[in-house]
Amino acid sequence: MSHLVIPSHWKIRRSTHFFTKDNVPAALLSHHNTAEGVFGQICVMQGTVTFYGFANEAATEPEKVVMIKAGQFATSPPQYWHRVELSDDAQFNINFWAEGDTGNQSMFKASTIHSKPIDALFDKPKE
Repeated sequence: MSHLVIPSHWKIRRSTHFFTKDNVPAALLSHHNTAEGVFGQICVMQGTVTFYGFANEAATEPEKVVMIKAGQFATSPPQYWHRVELSDDAQFNINFWAEGDTGNQSMFKASTIHSKPIDALFDKPKE
C-alpha cells in the first residue's frame, strides 16, 4: 500500500495546504476515495498520520493500516476507499497526481454511506 508507485509520466495536478488536527476537513477522517485516474500522496511533515484502507465503500473494517511518520509519504491508488487519523502533533498535506490535464475534475469522492461531502479540502484562490 505505502509503496505503490505513481507512474513516472504523471504530474501533480493539485496540492492541499498543510492540515493539522485543528483544521483537517472532517471528511478526511471518514470514508472517501480518490477519483478515477487520480493517485493521492499523503506527505507527513510532523507527527504521525495513520491511513486505513478499505476494500469498498461499505466496509467498516480496514484491510490495510499504514502508519506514516514525519518525513514519510504513502500513496493511495485511484478509487481506493480510505480514511486517516492524526496524532496530536500531525502536520501533513496531500498531492493529487494524474496522467493528463484534469481541468475542474474532482480529485476525490466522499462516501455517501460514511460521511458528509468534503467542504474545504483545497485553499480557495485569492481574488
